[in-house]
Amino acid sequence: MRGSPLLLCLFSMSCWVNFTPTAGDKIFHFGACTVSMSITEIRAGFTAIKANIQSRDPIRTLSILSHPHSLHKVKSSDRCCITHQLFTFYVDKVFKHCRTEDSFVNRKISSIANSFLSARRKLGQCREQSNCVCGEESTEKLKQILANYEGLNVTSAAMKSLGELDILLDWIERSR
Repeated sequence: MRGSPLLLCLFSMSCWVNFTPTAGDKIFHFGACTVSMSITEIRAGFTAIKANIQSRDPIRTLSILSHPHSLHKVKSSDRCCITHQLFTFYVDKVFKHCRTEDSFVNRKISSIANSFLSARRKLGQCREQSNCVCGEESTEKLKQILANYEGLNVTSAAMKSLGELDILLDWIERSR
């Protein structure tokens, strides 16, 4: 029993470290779920590579994320689900196919991918606890995003999606 206060202290510190936002993190509300993340850091990383990434986009007439299937009209109750699905889309499909010959760009992409991976994990835990279910509207929006993505070759689609990251970041920032 002598170790119990020490274990309690260590557990408390672990919880505090895992659930306390770090400097620069902001709290975002996605339906029933809240997630702390540093959009400023993600945006800075994206801004540093945006011109490079967008110059690699051969098809400027098509958008994967924007209008007419805009994210901005997603119901509040669907935000947890669609956000988790979008983070999964970027982690599983986009970031893994965005490799360049420029190590600086690759490091920035990796940093952004790690931020998305962390946010996706946090959202996934909340979704399980809150039983978030995707509504028909958000399911249709995601289907359209995937159709737009899959209509291109993998590398072009990944670069285009990464080049449109500011659309997603703007939408996330409106979730505060």
